[in-house]
Amino acid sequence: MQPLEIYAAALAEYRNKNYKAALKTLTKFNKIAPNWEKAILLEAYIRRDQKLYLSEIEMLEKFFKVIDIFEEKDLAVDAYSMKGSALRNLGKSAEAIDYFMKSAHLHEEQSAICTEISNAIFAANDVENFTAADFEKLYAEYRKNLADIQPYENIFYNHKKLRIGYLSADFKNHPVMHWASALILEHDKNNFEIYCYSTGKDFDAVTAQIKNAVECWQDISDFNDYNAARLIRADEIDILFDLSGHTSNNRLPILAYKPAPVQISGIGYMNSTGLNCVDYFLSDETCAANIDAMQNYFTENFVCMTNSHFCYTPLKNFPAPKNPPCLSNGFVTFGCFNNFSKVTDSMLTAWKKILDAVPESKLILKHKIFDTDEGKNFVSARLKNLGINLKRVEMRGFSADYLEEYNEIDIALDTFPYNGGLTTCEALYMGVPVVTLYGERHSTRFGLSILKNIALEKLAAATFEEYISRAVALAADKDLLKNLRENLREVMKNSPLMDAKAYVKELEEFYMAAVEQ
Repeated sequence: MQPLEIYAAALAEYRNKNYKAALKTLTKFNKIAPNWEKAILLEAYIRRDQKLYLSEIEMLEKFFKVIDIFEEKDLAVDAYSMKGSALRNLGKSAEAIDYFMKSAHLHEEQSAICTEISNAIFAANDVENFTAADFEKLYAEYRKNLADIQPYENIFYNHKKLRIGYLSADFKNHPVMHWASALILEHDKNNFEIYCYSTGKDFDAVTAQIKNAVECWQDISDFNDYNAARLIRADEIDILFDLSGHTSNNRLPILAYKPAPVQISGIGYMNSTGLNCVDYFLSDETCAANIDAMQNYFTENFVCMTNSHFCYTPLKNFPAPKNPPCLSNGFVTFGCFNNFSKVTDSMLTAWKKILDAVPESKLILKHKIFDTDEGKNFVSARLKNLGINLKRVEMRGFSADYLEEYNEIDIALDTFPYNGGLTTCEALYMGVPVVTLYGERHSTRFGLSILKNIALEKLAAATFEEYISRAVALAADKDLLKNLRENLREVMKNSPLMDAKAYVKELEEFYMAAVEQ
């Protein structure tokens, strides 16, 4: 076979997800052309899909040594973005930001540039010392990329029923719908019509339920931003609600056209869009307790719900909570099922102090990074470097029955500065108390808001010292752990966190007021 034929065979095997075969074929190719950039990049793709992020970075670094970046821009933009994602998966979000921005600066197409800057903004939420000014620099880059867009003039319609449009890539069994489905499904049909604009391509039973319940469903996944905005404008939407923010597959540039006179963001993302075309951000009185300080991080005005800014609706079949395992084990088991990219060294240091203060206690970590030996070894080295006894830590990879595994932990430990969201709700719904840490940034106060809405705000701490002491004190109170395991689910069901009628009514009152201004 000729070299290009060998490469083509490896590429075909990769596309068929035959990774071992693809690597074997690439080995043959590398003997002939060891420094051909496309083959090196293909191996990086394979390592990425195998969740071997260190190996992926190794190949990307080799790629950057042999490529002429300006001659091979199409390859370089992908490689920079891949390295950003790999670094974030390893918990190196500050470094990831730089690589996402390198990719953005090389791109020439507007939507691709926006995607990479969004990746950088999203990664910034993991960084402990990222300031309002730091966020604003990234927002300014994003806005600059949209500066040539001419927005529509505001038109306030006189519809008999207000038309509310929801924009999302995640109308499916996804964290966003666990928080927003009530808002879409429980609206007052006498006064509102719901339009859903789907930018995603994955559909499931949740999608079908939403499609059947709303007045209008529009699949705009193949529309460019201009045509999507044009469609929304033609539908005469009164209020357009973006549920994605800077999360993956977002379509924020659509909002830059201002297709609706009132535009809101929130629920699916816990920070600002950074766009002046978005009028409001949905929050609550806990997350935005000090609006003057919080406003420094936001370009939008706050809409503060009285209780929770989302309504939790479990869309999965939850197993029954069992007794806390400490009662039979004789020791306390802490756990964190959050995305491990959110786990900073400061957080790990706090967890070490908790383990040291609670004799014989264990810590279970669960995330896709632990699907591979490479990922486990990387995290093990990080833990060991911080003085954590590896014998007291268990690392578990992804599994479909992860909810059942909450029955194996006594106390969940939240992350900071980017708190868990759905992870926290699921732990609590399984009867597992969550200890959280909050600060001045909006994304750091999500856990506090959730706990306050179920009268457990004493488990939220303002400092690392308080976080440690609360976790240690809770570990010593076996009666409380048992009581919480038995009653938390019912407490949540009867709390503002899951009161769909009150939540929807309050937000619809805001909708009515917003179009009258």
